[in-house]
Amino acid sequence: MITKETYRALGLRDEEYQRILDILKREPTTTELAMFSVEWSEHCGYPRSRNLLKLLPKTGKYEALIGEDSGGIIVDDLAIIFKMESHNHPSQIEPKQGAATGVGGIIRDIFTAGARPVASLNSLRFGPLSEPYNRYLLKGVVDGIQFYGNCLGVPTVGGEIYFDESYSGNCLVNCMSIGITHKDKLARAKAFGVGNTIMYVGSSTGKDGIGGCSVLASQEFKKGEEKRPAVQIGDPFTEKCLIEATLEALETDYVVGIKDMGAAGLTCSTSEMAEAGDSGIEIELNKVPRREEGMEPWEVMMSESQERMLVCIKKGHEKEISAIFEKWDLHGVIIGEVIKEKVVRIKNNDEVIAEATPDSLASAPVYDMPFEKPSYLDEINQLDLDTISEPEDYSKVLLKLLSSLSIASKEWVYEQYDHMVQTNTIVLPGSDAAVLRLKGRDKALAATSDCNSRYCYLNPKAGARIAVAEAARNIVCSGAEPAAVTDCLNFANPEKPDRYWYFKNCIEGIVDACKTFNIAVVSGNVSFYNESTEGPIYPTPTIGMIGVISSLKDVTTQYFKDNNDLIILLGETKNELGGSEYLKVIHDKVKGDAPGLDLKSESLLHATILAAIQKGFVKSAHDCSEGGLAVALSECCISGDNMIGASITLDGEIRKDSLLFGESQSRVIISSDADSAAKIEKIALKHNVPFAIIGKTGGDNLKISINNEKVIDSKIPELRNIWKNSLRNSLTAE
Repeated sequence: MITKETYRALGLRDEEYQRILDILKREPTTTELAMFSVEWSEHCGYPRSRNLLKLLPKTGKYEALIGEDSGGIIVDDLAIIFKMESHNHPSQIEPKQGAATGVGGIIRDIFTAGARPVASLNSLRFGPLSEPYNRYLLKGVVDGIQFYGNCLGVPTVGGEIYFDESYSGNCLVNCMSIGITHKDKLARAKAFGVGNTIMYVGSSTGKDGIGGCSVLASQEFKKGEEKRPAVQIGDPFTEKCLIEATLEALETDYVVGIKDMGAAGLTCSTSEMAEAGDSGIEIELNKVPRREEGMEPWEVMMSESQERMLVCIKKGHEKEISAIFEKWDLHGVIIGEVIKEKVVRIKNNDEVIAEATPDSLASAPVYDMPFEKPSYLDEINQLDLDTISEPEDYSKVLLKLLSSLSIASKEWVYEQYDHMVQTNTIVLPGSDAAVLRLKGRDKALAATSDCNSRYCYLNPKAGARIAVAEAARNIVCSGAEPAAVTDCLNFANPEKPDRYWYFKNCIEGIVDACKTFNIAVVSGNVSFYNESTEGPIYPTPTIGMIGVISSLKDVTTQYFKDNNDLIILLGETKNELGGSEYLKVIHDKVKGDAPGLDLKSESLLHATILAAIQKGFVKSAHDCSEGGLAVALSECCISGDNMIGASITLDGEIRKDSLLFGESQSRVIISSDADSAAKIEKIALKHNVPFAIIGKTGGDNLKISINNEKVIDSKIPELRNIWKNSLRNSLTAE
């Protein structure tokens, strides 16, 4: 008999259990209950987010591909497949395996679509490194990413890392992967054709990861809870074999459909493939390869053991497909078939232990959640700049900001990643976006991930718009046209109206920006319940974006290239400090509103930069983001190997700290020779984009004057040293 304690322990509500009773017209078996619990969990079924996710645009300037597990765009005759997904809760508990299996899982979503994985990115959030456990988490997560990615032979080419107190009890690990295939060779996660074979391929099934999606990813962290058994364990060498075997099998034309056994394992793959194919599936559990004895049927169905997939094979070609997987030392075992009845039927030693329609399993209940603006926000949004004292020494402030771990170089992290394997990487980690060549073509891809969660905390709609806009600016500064988005929506408990208000407004912000830029959201992930006894995380709608570079000659990086070039600021600097790194680091305040953003003006800025780059006028381009103009100029000087200084003259009536460290949007620093600068100005005027020559490259210092008063005079080696080594020093300090 199923008790209330049993189904509640699996994350099901009373009314959801009643709904299961109504569907089955009887009490569920233990296996059926487990299957419904994982399929209806937030991680799999999106019951509390699906209504809002429908608002995200699915069309854009590039032809969009919306698949079951990943999405992409068409570029010429190629399908560019990409997706971002979270592995937050497992990483908070077991950082190395949590991050490693996050990488492995997202890569499987790419190659099960028929695409060869060519790059990985990640977006990470941790609490302050002054806390030992946060240092342990960062080191473990980075170790997991490098361990899995390096062994797998997929380059890790970009990402971002932020640090804030809100992540101390709940770190964020968002993993993104990109793959490429011919547009006619895409695979789908469907099972159909009565009599076709259902084959289990890959590694064996164990008890690791049981309840990962329903128990671990769909609940808050409570004090003293032990959830380590719900964390999956990955084997990158097995996954490397699985990539090659899968792509080889897909070349045979005998594969009808294929799906990763990720969240919810066999339950997800059987029910969702049957539902997508408008068919039924019957499997026999005693044929499932196992690495542990004594597993209960419900454990086999819920297990999230890694490197496993379910494949629907054309009847009569089982031996050919099985032989491919066995050649790669992987299981290729027939466990069932497609049936005429539209049910998912699970047998164990010929006894039916679970039977339900695919749509009842794969269609979780959908809730319209209550939402309410947090009562504290009106006060936090109030910021009187007259109460903020201006610094006496702006050079010291600049050094302090460059040492802030959210701004400082992440070289300690990415030097551990292999970013050159496969030899496609043109722009290495450390610039505005990674750039990957499309082999044999005069085209390339740019990729980035972005989100300033502090902005989203202060103003979620504006913050989400900025996340999309900054990602697009990073893409454009690399010489690419923004093409499409994947998102990873990290939020706190959706059952609390003040938390859900953030989610709703962030979705609306993403919709606004993507529609303005005419780009589709082709894939993504929602991660709720990111809070602990220490409180909720900041709302973090991470944006993964790719762009298309039309010619390799247009590839652009952020650092200054030559002496005596002119430095140009495109965009307007406003008198705003709300939500800035300067306000947090120097004045210990998180207050005010997010910076203002006009999406139309942002679009015109993109058009200006792209036109100037494509005409060959631009030597470097770098967007202004955290830390403002002074930090962006510093990065232009110190992020390249040539380390070229600059002399800057600024004019303005606004506060000096706003001018130097304010984070006004829609601004980009570019460098060019004198003849090209005049041509860039004409392009800017055509698009009504503010244009100002603010200085010249050269020398060993960064010198900044405001209204003829020198306010910063810093040696480039000193700036570079503190920027480059602050993160490393924070991790090695006792």
